Amino acid sequence: MSKPFYVKINISKELADIAYETLQVARDTGAVKRGTNETTKAIERGVAKLVYIAEDVEPPEIVAHLPLLADERKISYIFVPSKNRLGASIGLDVSSAAACITEPGDAEELIKKIITSIDELKQGA
Repeated sequence: MSKPFYVKINISKELADIAYETLQVARDTGAVKRGTNETTKAIERGVAKLVYIAEDVEPPEIVAHLPLLADERKISYIFVPSKNRLGASIGLDVSSAAACITEPGDAEELIKKIITSIDELKQGA
């Protein structure tokens, strides 16, 4: 299956696994926002530290605005392969198209590592 039109960078499975783990740590020790609406509001208010966008969202228009909005606000974002695993990482029994970390808690160093990796991927793209 090809990637949706809004996915601009391809991340490795290892980076995706680290990203899911980071989200779980932030959920337990900091604060996260769940879902496209809450994530959009957090980006607009400038409180999002790292935005997660699922690649397997149908229809893709649900989350297609998030990379543009995050770029406009200079907030880092990462594409993750599975909305089901994204939902599980933030403690939901259902899938989630998007999420964001607003308070890193113990995940601050992991977030910096992910942002550095994403920036390196963008430079290479």
